[in-house]
Amino acid sequence: MLIQKLNACTEFVAGDGTLLRELLHPEKQPLDLRYSLAHAIVPVGRSSIPHRLETSEVYYILSGQGEMHIDGESQVVEPGDAVYIPPGAKQSIHNDGIEPLVFICIVDPAWRKEDETVYADEHP
Repeated sequence: MLIQKLNACTEFVAGDGTLLRELLHPEKQPLDLRYSLAHAIVPVGRSSIPHRLETSEVYYILSGQGEMHIDGESQVVEPGDAVYIPPGAKQSIHNDGIEPLVFICIVDPAWRKEDETVYADEHP
């Protein structure tokens, strides 16, 4: 049995600028998983850097409020929302609320650096 405690996971700044803690990743733990699972935070007034993954991704919003941007479309997101991001879609999320925007990221197949393109020159 594996139970991963969030506070036991090292927090780091991801390539897209979010604060991230990887909970489950098949390349880092002896798990028979296709996907990776991470906990992300975007501070108040901040945005993730626009980026694209070659894989599909799902955000599940835990707390806070924001605006999700996927391939030129924008929509408000709030706790309880699940956001599907198709493979190859350009994406970013902005925290326009009054508290940190906290969400879970599921990437399938599991996240790999070589599958991500970050557009740092487009970051506000």
